[in-house]
Amino acid sequence: MNSDNYDVLVVGGGAAGLSAALVLGRARRRVAVIDAGAPRNAPAAHMQGFLSRDGMPPAELLVAGRAELRGYGIELLDDQVVAVTEGFTLRLASGRSLGARRLLLATGASDLLPDIRGAGERWGRDFLHCPYCHGWEVRDQPLGVLGTGPGSAAHAQLLRQWSDDIIFFAHTDSVNEGERAAFAARGVRVIEGEVVELSIVDDRLDAVELADGRRIPRAAVFMRPTLRPNVDGFVEALGCEVDDGGFIRADATGKTSVPGVWVAGNATNPRAQVITAAGEGSAAAIAINADLLADDVRDACESAAAIAPLTNREED
Repeated sequence: MNSDNYDVLVVGGGAAGLSAALVLGRARRRVAVIDAGAPRNAPAAHMQGFLSRDGMPPAELLVAGRAELRGYGIELLDDQVVAVTEGFTLRLASGRSLGARRLLLATGASDLLPDIRGAGERWGRDFLHCPYCHGWEVRDQPLGVLGTGPGSAAHAQLLRQWSDDIIFFAHTDSVNEGERAAFAARGVRVIEGEVVELSIVDDRLDAVELADGRRIPRAAVFMRPTLRPNVDGFVEALGCEVDDGGFIRADATGKTSVPGVWVAGNATNPRAQVITAAGEGSAAAIAINADLLADDVRDACESAAAIAPLTNREED
């Protein structure tokens, strides 16, 4: 089994992981990025709200980022971590074994979709989650918001900024009196009943179908995102402290409860958009480099102190 040692291993090659690797590579650290190739935003045709990259397809950002990293000698591995052993040694699906002084987890999160026919096929296209990411593109069109639990009503109120034709599909959610009054005040209609299908015509959303047979025409439907952090397997084995939602707890720099392990992006912050995740990766990288530097200085001082007595004896 091949074994290599790095200053930092970055697990996850999305915006957070690539941004961190870029900063560390420019700091002349030996870095490898391990990526399984399943980014959360893969279904989306474009990403929005990233200054200078607004409207760029997500895949193009990753291609450009990977090209930049190669210029700094950063190793990019299309692989998957299957296990971790003592001393931050990662075993990959390919059989390769890598060791590191520090780890950065940028493993992201996965969207949990409702059991509605067509939901998976339309996700990121006209079944959407983020008004800031997609609202402008569907502005002034007939929109729906799917009720799936706490926060869904607020999501519908937020979408009202982009269209005056909003329907809140209660679905599995309950709407209280206060929410109904607020909906009525802003012209948001409420339709009760379980949604069973997103009807598609000519590869576009045509209507929302309910269990009782009603078909409500809509151009797009939003759902407040429900995320599951990708922390199974080796990440869980590291023992990082997590919150009630399973997201890894970290300080402002991304430092986790496990010494030597940092985290950035959706694995710790469910609200992080692409530009936010990139910023978190950069901040984590700077903190990691500072931590490595402290070790470098300590090791140099200890080495110098050990050499000094030998030098003095030779002089005597």
